[in-house]
Amino acid sequence: MSDQQIVCTGCGVKIQTETPDELGYAPQSSLEKESVVCQRCFRLKHYNEVQDVGLTDDDFLKIINGIGEKDALIVKIVDIFDFNGSWLPGIQRFAGKNPVILIGNKADLVPKSVKQNKLIEWMKKESKDLGLVPQDVFLVSAAKGKNIRETAAAIDQYRKGRDVYVVGCTNVGKSTFINRIIKEVTGEGDVITTSHFPGTTLDIIQVPLEDGKSLIDTPGIINHHQMAHYVDKRDLKVITPKKEIKPKIYQLNEGQTLFFGGLSRFDYLSGGRRSFTCYLSNELEIHRTKLENASELYEKHAGELLTPPRPEQLDAFPKLVRHEFSIKEAKTDIVFSGLGWVTVNEAGAKVAAHVPEGVHVLLRKSLI
Repeated sequence: MSDQQIVCTGCGVKIQTETPDELGYAPQSSLEKESVVCQRCFRLKHYNEVQDVGLTDDDFLKIINGIGEKDALIVKIVDIFDFNGSWLPGIQRFAGKNPVILIGNKADLVPKSVKQNKLIEWMKKESKDLGLVPQDVFLVSAAKGKNIRETAAAIDQYRKGRDVYVVGCTNVGKSTFINRIIKEVTGEGDVITTSHFPGTTLDIIQVPLEDGKSLIDTPGIINHHQMAHYVDKRDLKVITPKKEIKPKIYQLNEGQTLFFGGLSRFDYLSGGRRSFTCYLSNELEIHRTKLENASELYEKHAGELLTPPRPEQLDAFPKLVRHEFSIKEAKTDIVFSGLGWVTVNEAGAKVAAHVPEGVHVLLRKSLI
């Protein structure tokens, strides 16, 4: 068997044995094994180390663009905690005439008080607004294995004997989801390398199905407006929730500011004393201060008291850009893409959100 044909079972990249610093390297001795993993996947899995990848967004898009020409079922995965940040724009274009099933992953992070049916209805409405009418919508937790069996059965029904392509942007848990499905169906352990670092899957990975068709994991598309691209790799675990989010409620007077680490800030400008509910990773520190002192506090303490970012990142960290909103409807979320959201419970508040240049901030009808 020549080197050319062997691909990494963890990320799909072609294996080579010549250049240790380049993509797809594996030592010659590992080629005898039944399943070969590249050095990058090995290090990621065993040491949680990540190596930067030389693939561009265009490379990823090229891989994805061919799907529309195939006759297949497309399973699109979004992160329910970062619905808008993890949405793939132009999904209709990728899909061609193929049917799409939408799966909201990380349902275990949403507070238990939220009814699953309500979440699914909300997802249907949001996706319609974003130009996608899915055949069906499911909520799962790939990490916890919740609702995987039912979803796998539905996918099998909808695929009608066709291949299945799983698509999504980086970090939505695609590979974890596929590993869960494989485990559910075959009882085998993790096949595909997973991590909380964006961009783990580098090429198409095919998992054979009983009828000769395949379940295909595609590389995550990079959405550059997600917060994950602005933090140090070590801080991803601070902003990426691992457990159910504990909402934090703040009673604010006009002219008060909340800092979410040093990554964003929320200014309450006017509307009388009222409460705001923050839904963010439990690990992320929130600091309250007076609006008049906020800019000075940030200048002085970003990277120290207000962290992440780390001190050594400050020079390269984008400046915070201010977006002002007048809240016209009760129960409105102000969404900080990739970080979480703040719910404004009553109409009539005037607020400002500051996010790193390039990160999205938007209003939506309250999720919870």
